Amino acid sequence: MFFVGVSGGAMSSLLSAGLLTLVILLGVLMTFAVTRLLSATLLKGMPSSFTLELPPYRKPQIGRVIVRSIFDRTLFVLGRAVVVAAPAGLLIWVMANVMVGDLSLLGHCAAFLDPFAKLLGLDGVILIAFILGLPANEIVVPIIIMAYMAQGSILELDSLAAMHDLFVANGWTWVTAISTMLFSLMHWPCSTTLLTIKKETGSWKWTVLALVIPTVLGLASCFVFASFAKLFL
Repeated sequence: MFFVGVSGGAMSSLLSAGLLTLVILLGVLMTFAVTRLLSATLLKGMPSSFTLELPPYRKPQIGRVIVRSIFDRTLFVLGRAVVVAAPAGLLIWVMANVMVGDLSLLGHCAAFLDPFAKLLGLDGVILIAFILGLPANEIVVPIIIMAYMAQGSILELDSLAAMHDLFVANGWTWVTAISTMLFSLMHWPCSTTLLTIKKETGSWKWTVLALVIPTVLGLASCFVFASFAKLFL
């Protein structure tokens, strides 16, 4: 919306693909950088190995595959999502609909976070949306729209042009857009991912590190970029 435009067309699609590719490459480079850092600090001297044992080949049993897929994969993931999403949905609704004075609880939280968020090139609404989006990152932008429009429920805009106008009317610039992209790329994983990390590692230490490391990197990246961008404003 801020760097390619919203008019569409072949050139717009090409530029969008190029921008997305750059974001993906940045994520890959950050992955390598963090891996190198962990290998030199927390994982220094620890042997690294990967063993994959192949079981004896057996003819697949279609019924068993379907049942195991449903119970071991689909229902398990949905169960974890519901456990986290239901309380989170209730919290978001309460914050958006309970008024204290002329502002909702969501508005008060956004105003409280705004000075800190400005240092990152964001604003309080964007930051509180990321925090409330911990159960599922897909709801971050709808929460931003809900807060800007002072609505009581999560909603989306059908038009990118309308979304662009809404964001600009609430103070977004190219700095805000890039900072939001950076933080979206490198902030904490969603709650389902964290629960999976806890299940697979059996360790709260690695679960907390999986939360803290990208969060610190995201905050630092946004702060450095925003500080540098102020030189051009």
